[in-house]
Amino acid sequence: MAKPLSWNEIRRRAVAFSKQWAGESREHAEAKTFWDEFFKVFGLTRRHLASFEEPVKKISGSYGFIDLFWKGMLLAEHKSLGKDLGQAHAQAMEYIQSLQREDRGDEVPRYVIVSDFARIALHDLEDDSSIEIPLTELHEHVHHFGFIPGYKRHKLEPEDPINIKAVQIMGDLHDALEAGGYSGHELERLLVRVLFCLFAEDTGIFERNAFQLYLENHTQPDGSDLGPLLAQFFQVLNKPETQRQANLREELAELPYVNGDLFAEALSFAAFDRDMRNRLVACTRFDWSRISPAVFGALFQAVMEPRERRQIGAHYTSERDILKVIGPLFLDDLKTELDKAKNDKNKLRKLHARLADMRLLDPACGCGNFLVISYREMRVLELEILRRLLKRQQITDIETILKLDVGQMYGIEIEEWPVRIAEVAMWLMDHQMNQRLSEEFGEYFVRLPLRTSPHIHHGNALRVDWNEILPASECTHVLGNPPFVGKKEQTRSQKADLEKVWGDTKGTGILDYVTCWYRQAAEFIQGTTISVAFVSTNSISQGEQVAALWEPLNQRFRMEIEFAHRTFAWQSEARGKAHVHCVIIGFGQHLDMRRRLFEYEHLGSDPHETVCSNINAYLTDAPSVFVTKRRKPINGAPPIRYGSMMIDKDRKARDDQGLILSPQYRKEMLEECPELAPFIRRLYGGDEFLNDVERWCLWLVDAPPQLLRSCKSLRVRLKGIKSFRSSSSRKRTQELAATPHLFGEIRQPDGPYLLIPKVSSFNRRYIPSGFLTHDNIASGSALIVPDAQIFHFGVISSAMHHAWMTYVAGRMKSDYQYSNAIVYNNYPWPQKLSDKKRQTVEDAAQAVLDVRETHPDATLADLYDPLSMPTNLTKAHAKLDRAVDRCYRSQPFPNERNRVEYLFKLYQKLTAPLLPVKKRK
Repeated sequence: MAKPLSWNEIRRRAVAFSKQWAGESREHAEAKTFWDEFFKVFGLTRRHLASFEEPVKKISGSYGFIDLFWKGMLLAEHKSLGKDLGQAHAQAMEYIQSLQREDRGDEVPRYVIVSDFARIALHDLEDDSSIEIPLTELHEHVHHFGFIPGYKRHKLEPEDPINIKAVQIMGDLHDALEAGGYSGHELERLLVRVLFCLFAEDTGIFERNAFQLYLENHTQPDGSDLGPLLAQFFQVLNKPETQRQANLREELAELPYVNGDLFAEALSFAAFDRDMRNRLVACTRFDWSRISPAVFGALFQAVMEPRERRQIGAHYTSERDILKVIGPLFLDDLKTELDKAKNDKNKLRKLHARLADMRLLDPACGCGNFLVISYREMRVLELEILRRLLKRQQITDIETILKLDVGQMYGIEIEEWPVRIAEVAMWLMDHQMNQRLSEEFGEYFVRLPLRTSPHIHHGNALRVDWNEILPASECTHVLGNPPFVGKKEQTRSQKADLEKVWGDTKGTGILDYVTCWYRQAAEFIQGTTISVAFVSTNSISQGEQVAALWEPLNQRFRMEIEFAHRTFAWQSEARGKAHVHCVIIGFGQHLDMRRRLFEYEHLGSDPHETVCSNINAYLTDAPSVFVTKRRKPINGAPPIRYGSMMIDKDRKARDDQGLILSPQYRKEMLEECPELAPFIRRLYGGDEFLNDVERWCLWLVDAPPQLLRSCKSLRVRLKGIKSFRSSSSRKRTQELAATPHLFGEIRQPDGPYLLIPKVSSFNRRYIPSGFLTHDNIASGSALIVPDAQIFHFGVISSAMHHAWMTYVAGRMKSDYQYSNAIVYNNYPWPQKLSDKKRQTVEDAAQAVLDVRETHPDATLADLYDPLSMPTNLTKAHAKLDRAVDRCYRSQPFPNERNRVEYLFKLYQKLTAPLLPVKKRK
């Protein structure tokens, strides 16, 4: 095999390839030439490896054709210039499913590439990673395509390596100082000052390398004098040039006066040693001009303890997700106004004045990411306005034409160091934007000494009056990313905060901590035109939290959802970022605003926007209804309940304890006591049902007393259960010690029943349910419908019911949590059905069960995995979907969203109170 090309040669060829193809109006017919030339970039001939228009049989039975196919390695789909790459990726994934259905699993590729001539995206299905770049930047990212020429493919972290390096450098310095005994408030203040100086010497605030040369030339290598000399450096920055001593070193005398209280507080000297000095000097040798102030939050998070980070919910939102917030909140409207203004000076001045009047409040600002990015985008708009107004004429005093400054940004943060970081980040972003302004108008401009500061308040946003920080009459927008802390993870003080904020509202004990900011904001903006937008965990738009949060916001405070991003995968700039599924919700009291809803084909895709007549609390275009807990089905379905409940000790016990048995312990018990056989039953919870996990239980409901006494190993188990229950602090558990041989709550039906798993993967298109006989015991991790018929199974197994569940069910991480009180009992079942339509559903439902039987070795998890779902089962469910859809209306539902919108309207009709009858006179 020929030796692969060097990376330098590949990059050179990539530049030439991009120049040839990028930016030109291209048609899909030219794709073959494109891919031939693409392979040549890596020194390969395409026809030796991959084919064009590979046929593959789709679910419908017709054939599709893969644009480019390299068996077992690569599948490529191409679109015409400007077409949606997300659709190309979805089409590629459908082809991969088709390959698996055709038993061509060995041909399934690891990589998918999609392109439209202007952009190219690579998806690694093994590492579950993706990258999308402009074609003009291909030469900068060729290493991602190293599998093509044969280089070993290494998994790359998505963070910018420059940012990672910066995080590590600052983390090392923090750890060294803390290990030396310099900690707490003073350490935090010192590091913030160091950060400012590092940026200042690399971005033109100081002379180039002024801080580095001062440390290297004037401090001892062993670090013994570094503490006091560092303090002197900071003191000089806090003094006006006219008040400084005459005999200062030249390097100190030339430093600018900074002001802004950053260097005002007197700190004790840090006692440095050689290693600590080396770490500080290493920081100065890094090029900090390559770091955006927007990633200060990541630098901060890198030096926090993991447990502390969890408790305060310090999630630092990525720039991409911040733009999702500020775009529909205010930025899109400002850009539209700028486009309409064109070169009209009166309109431009009016827009400039509007920008200057804006006041933003982030009541959980952390390190200020939202404020920093918002300020940057506002300054970019101001620069464009000035460019149009002044038409690049020479300006002698730049400061006179500026209207925006950091004093328009307000924040509240509970921790002190993030407050300081936010202030510095705002100043440095202001400096970077001033540099851009200088380049535009040809005059150097730096805003020193600092006369205006961002208003970042150190305190608990749930304990202070926001009007004292920024009066609501002056505020224009509230935004941010409040802490993600679920009910179970809340600290005592956080529970107290929640009680203070929501104490006058019933049923709010189930709410996440983040909802406190929604309530505070709703009160703050009463009677104003303020718009609010928060990033939150998606739990507040699902399950029982929806009514508890949004009913009072809507009915008491008249809050309307103005825009929303449905569930997407949150991204953080921070190291070790958590995997969180989020929503963005914008709300206010603007009844006449257009409603914008952003949806995602999958968690990591780009959003698709739709304009809605209304966005309800479940984030869909439907009436504003609230699905609350209901004890009985809403319109005639058979009752549902949980399976038999065990006590915690029984569920979590080892195999040699409790009422649960592994196959091995079942075998051993039967060898000792064969007469136990009728009383050891197969146990089914959600996991056992979906994955065919073999688990057994002692079901001793009707066991004779002599049997309980005669089996030694059984007596040992029952004695242990009795002891545990007796020692419990719960009165109910203590009472159950009287019957150690029985489950805590027995709900097993006497006849066959329908079992529904409590938790189901979000990847599945259907809820895998099924019938079991009464001798199979259902546990509390499953729900059962004892009187269910094949018709009820059909509806529950349909896309219609699945759509309802996806919108109203709660979640466990990303997986759905099916519930009786929220999902099942509130589901609007079809009304006034004809016998024919009912029979059609029953026949289609039976066909689904019959098809399952043709795959005896597959678990339900196998059958309902979207990548492995058999073709005959897919077709059977499609037929069932059509039958269930026709029970609601004759017109087919094109997608899940349409189904949900219809169901919410039907739910509204079913739950609307009857109109009062007027009394006759």
